[in-house]
Amino acid sequence: MKAIIAGGGIAGAACAIALRKAGIEADIFEAFDRGAEGVGAFLTVAVNGLRALRAIDVDTAALGFETPRIALYLADGQPLADFDLGSAGGLRARTVRRDDLYRRLRDEALHRGAGLHYGKKLADACDTGRAVQARFADGSSAEGDVLIGADGLHSVTRRIIDAGAPQARYVGLLNLGGFARGVPITGAAGTMHMFFGRRCFFAYTPAPDGTVWWFANPGQRREPRPGELAGDDWRGRLLELMDSDATPACDLIRATPPLPAPWATCDFPHVPHWRRGRMVIVGDAAHAASPSSGQGASMAIEDAVALARCLRDGPSVEQALAQYETLRRSRAEAVVAQGRRNGSGKTPPRFLRPVRDVMLRFVFRDGGAGVEQGMRWVYDHPTEWEA
Repeated sequence: MKAIIAGGGIAGAACAIALRKAGIEADIFEAFDRGAEGVGAFLTVAVNGLRALRAIDVDTAALGFETPRIALYLADGQPLADFDLGSAGGLRARTVRRDDLYRRLRDEALHRGAGLHYGKKLADACDTGRAVQARFADGSSAEGDVLIGADGLHSVTRRIIDAGAPQARYVGLLNLGGFARGVPITGAAGTMHMFFGRRCFFAYTPAPDGTVWWFANPGQRREPRPGELAGDDWRGRLLELMDSDATPACDLIRATPPLPAPWATCDFPHVPHWRRGRMVIVGDAAHAASPSSGQGASMAIEDAVALARCLRDGPSVEQALAQYETLRRSRAEAVVAQGRRNGSGKTPPRFLRPVRDVMLRFVFRDGGAGVEQGMRWVYDHPTEWEA
């Protein structure tokens, strides 16, 4: 069996690794003419994502650092909650530079024999019933037994499968972050400290090397137009948004080298069709979750393992893809819904901020024990290779 993978990011590389473990040929076709080195800031791979990586023999212990706890605060620094993100078999959630995780997975896919082709933007695909032919914007083509769309929010594969597929839904938040040095801060290492600011949500975590990794979610009700976010003075805007909060945000922002432009955060409440014939979508192409879920990378890796197992064990490609969707859809959509709930109180209108703070005190009146227990279904999800 041979798989064509559209998209060479985290989801595509994870698919290639899992497929090669299943004895399936895999070729990755990346739309851009180079890799994603240096793209993005950082992300957290939750315990369920690490368990999925372990299932396909990928070790990430050398990447980033453990961040097994979250501490929540109001804008004035008042503590709300402190809770654990779970553990399993010695695994604890890890915060990693996106670039490091991307390179680790890409290099592992290549080591296992996957092909990687740059400058191959998927334009169309044709399912003959016995094979699928992918055609690329440069006029070239490739043929395989299955086409896997790991091509993200703006997936071409999703449109090929269903011309009426929904577009990603903007959630009203922007996202940007960076790395700062030389700023003395309080707060335990290994804990993500998150603040419901008056005008902007902010989070930071101290790294073992002395840097502080941080991100911010400014609110913007109108979805930004293409190119609109580039070139603005985001440092100045963030300092203005958070100058009245009792957080180290302003010191960290000032100490950060030039900031990248933010990006709009989106999710998919429901994608009606994940597959058609020998074509299927995975990761953000099928079920993008808001970053507030903390599950984007982990869910893509879970997808990769489940899909490879189904293709390994299924009596036909079509039946394997149907089984994959059965295994993954309900969980994926529940995680997307959870992520939207997590982000709903980050930047309320000014007149609702006092109401939000009262509600947060009520929700976390037990110090976060209820939330910790309520998230067990996300983190305790089992991923087995032999099952």
